Amino acid sequence: MPPKRDGKGANQSPVKTSNTFRELLAETQQGHEIRQPLYEQIERQLESQMNVKVRVLAFFTSFFWPVIIQDSDADMIEEVLRNTDIKGRELFLILNSPGGDGLAAERIVNIFRTYGGGSFSVIVPKMAKSAATMICFGAKSILMSLTSELGPVDPQVPIQDDAGRVTHYQAAHEVIEAYDGLMRKANTTRGRVEPYLQQLQRIDARDIRRIISAQKLAENITVKSLKSGYLSNLSEKEIRSKVKPFLDPQHTVSHGRPIYPELAKRCGLNVNVIDKDSDLWRSVWSLYIRLNHLVSATPVSRVVESGSTEYMTQFPHGGA
Repeated sequence: MPPKRDGKGANQSPVKTSNTFRELLAETQQGHEIRQPLYEQIERQLESQMNVKVRVLAFFTSFFWPVIIQDSDADMIEEVLRNTDIKGRELFLILNSPGGDGLAAERIVNIFRTYGGGSFSVIVPKMAKSAATMICFGAKSILMSLTSELGPVDPQVPIQDDAGRVTHYQAAHEVIEAYDGLMRKANTTRGRVEPYLQQLQRIDARDIRRIISAQKLAENITVKSLKSGYLSNLSEKEIRSKVKPFLDPQHTVSHGRPIYPELAKRCGLNVNVIDKDSDLWRSVWSLYIRLNHLVSATPVSRVVESGSTEYMTQFPHGGA
């Protein structure tokens, strides 16, 4: 039968619909359904190596958007865990983040230990810095490649201009050292001390006390997490000494300086280096590329997800 024609004589052939455009949008926007097979694949690969049932989650916060690990992230993580089948399975967290609040990191460790039957493991595909490193301290094992990075956990202090706007962040120890130096010069200089006093007027002594407290808190969280986990056989003093490269800013010089697997192992952490060319790491890297794109090239600033459940927020606010 010949095709029907409309009033203008155009052919009216049946048109097949296609999911190609929808699939393209999902790939471009990194929809959850694109990543779901990767979670299943990584779980199978881990299970074949470890001979145990595994459940994998991911927690990514953006290096592009100005976001930090915060208390609300702990709620997001617990919500995903509650809606993911983890019964009888070991938990693995794929973690990539520049860091944030140490107290939030401590809460996240407690949540993963609670839902993981007392323990969990972390996979660091690229960078888990600052408070994200603190989360790793709470894990029983850390899987990394030779290019994966942890980082120092010394606090960073927001520096404001005269209008109260945050212009940059500075290492806490640098602020304290600058304050101590000005005080010393003001007390020992003979002659004009006005230049030192003028600079000291810009620094609130209460802020210095808060910064010192933040330093002590970061050290306390680090030592307590390791003492209640992988380094339980050591005293707190011994732990503090072993992880000095993470705690002492003089060791790394810069807060952003990487701590690679070899040094992390020397600090006593249970680091397992995965061959970057292995099937497992290829799968992990593939998931990392997709999630990193999601929190860097789209308005999404943080994401927590498993193969079955996802939760994300947009910058500066927004829901899943």
